[in-house]
Amino acid sequence: MVKVRLQPIVSRINLPTVIKTAVLPGDSMERIFIATQVGEIFYIGNGVRTFLDIRPRILKLGGSGGYDERGLLGLAFHPKFYYNGLFYLHYSVAGTQGPGALSEHFKPDPCDPATLNLRWTNRETQYDHIDTVEEWILQSNGQPQKRRTLLNITRPFLNHNGVNSLNFSPETGKLVFTNGDGGSGYDPFNLSQDLMEIAGKIIEIDVDKNTAIPNPPAVTRFHELPSPLQGMLTVMAKGVRNVSGISYQRIHNGYIKYVGNVGQDLAESIFSFIQYNPIPVTQLVQASLMNTEPDQEGFINFGWRAWEGAFPTSLIKGCSANTDLEEITTAYYHEAVTTSMTRLHPMASYFHKDSRPDKFGGTALTGVQPYLGNGIPELRGSVVFTDLAKQGESQNPARGVLAYTRGTAIGKLNDYNIIETDSPFGSQSAYYVSLGTNLDQTRLYIGVYGSMKVTDFNQGTIFEIVHGS
Repeated sequence: MVKVRLQPIVSRINLPTVIKTAVLPGDSMERIFIATQVGEIFYIGNGVRTFLDIRPRILKLGGSGGYDERGLLGLAFHPKFYYNGLFYLHYSVAGTQGPGALSEHFKPDPCDPATLNLRWTNRETQYDHIDTVEEWILQSNGQPQKRRTLLNITRPFLNHNGVNSLNFSPETGKLVFTNGDGGSGYDPFNLSQDLMEIAGKIIEIDVDKNTAIPNPPAVTRFHELPSPLQGMLTVMAKGVRNVSGISYQRIHNGYIKYVGNVGQDLAESIFSFIQYNPIPVTQLVQASLMNTEPDQEGFINFGWRAWEGAFPTSLIKGCSANTDLEEITTAYYHEAVTTSMTRLHPMASYFHKDSRPDKFGGTALTGVQPYLGNGIPELRGSVVFTDLAKQGESQNPARGVLAYTRGTAIGKLNDYNIIETDSPFGSQSAYYVSLGTNLDQTRLYIGVYGSMKVTDFNQGTIFEIVHGS
């Protein structure tokens, strides 16, 4: 059993969605930066300092009982941030609240084809909110200023917008936007598999292309984007439900990419891949205009909505005759058959229910990071992940889970192990909401929150994960 200790760095902050490090222009030290869901960005340097506060720009959060998946969700620093001061934000925009795309809770019914073939209509009025991806610059006077808007995206529901959603690829130098399926549950409109839909895709943005469109329209499909923006984008993967970013690990002459896809009711899954064949958005739009299928050879498909990790997506309900048992039905059987040969298989999964003695029942995958440090030798070379809160065993107060997988076997599911963690939380709930690393992936940081509600303020602590001895 790997044992670690959580060493506090900063406490009493709002819910931390992103933990990154960067070297400020003119500085000599790598600093920890923390973005909070409500719109603050802090860094650690002679105490806690405010880097940027965009709370007035953020949509009013917590309208549905305090829980929310909108807000400030992405922060990434340009690889040349030290020299050019450029950084990037993804957030839900103030004043854009709509009624949502459906008037009632959605669940597919295999006996009712209408529920399997819903279409998102009246998108101009039936939406939940608008998300934006922006480029900012740290000016020479030390004040950040917005430079341009890269994307404005209309979202059908309040959830599944991605989190830790902006990361730079060390392989291509592009900004990678990991973008959820738009929400509800079970992806009602199958946006994640439709190549023209922005939702449910991982998108590479070539930020070095200098396109200045003053106020890009809010869109849902790639062909609605102005041509200069289309020219900046390539689609790296589809079949995304909701992910907590993408991370990269150097290997020989390439990089392993790790993506954790949050599950519906069965399983949380971590995917890895090296080779991939992204499709330029201009090519997608051209194929759509000509009514042809773009070449998808080598294109990454995580399989959602038909597949939840290694399993066909399922509906679960209690058995009426035996309340100790559950009936599990395939939700989208024909879609699962269609995508069975083209989807990527997960490298590791863990389950919402697992009776094995050394495992746990999970809730939602909140972070995936490779660890290359020597400080915790037993973890070196492994992939560390966090789950929001352990299920079962009457978890009160709530506790998140830290675990790892080695990912050595190709073509089959790899097992995982729980990391034994000291518990400095007392009687306080401790949801593990974010996981971060430094630039060379030799240190790990975890964001813990005392509540599931964004409206419960100042209950966050950032810890460094250190050796347990």
